[in-house]
Amino acid sequence: MKALLFLLAAAGLAASAADVSGTWKGAAETPNGTVERTFVFKQDGNKLTGETSSEMLGKSTIEDGKVDGDNISFTITAKFQDQEVKLRYSGKVTGNEMKLHVESDAGFNIDYTAKRVS
Repeated sequence: MKALLFLLAAAGLAASAADVSGTWKGAAETPNGTVERTFVFKQDGNKLTGETSSEMLGKSTIEDGKVDGDNISFTITAKFQDQEVKLRYSGKVTGNEMKLHVESDAGFNIDYTAKRVS
């Protein structure tokens, strides 16, 4: 009986996780102007995969992605001026919008607002 209650509780938690699968477009304001990025997420339970792209940094694969309730986190490795830079994303999903904070190995931080487009 306890095992059944545990399974039902676990299923309820999984059902309450945000579903971020699909395409999202985000923008961030920087001292050099607006930076736009497209995210294509594939979610399987709490695991998050996919890719992201921007004009400035090109296309990158999402690594170590996870969704925990309405929280999201993942890492990408981007190329900037022939150097690889790790970017760590974390944020919160509210319906069809997400707020993402990005930290880089290069010492800069940026905040995106992304909206689901499909």
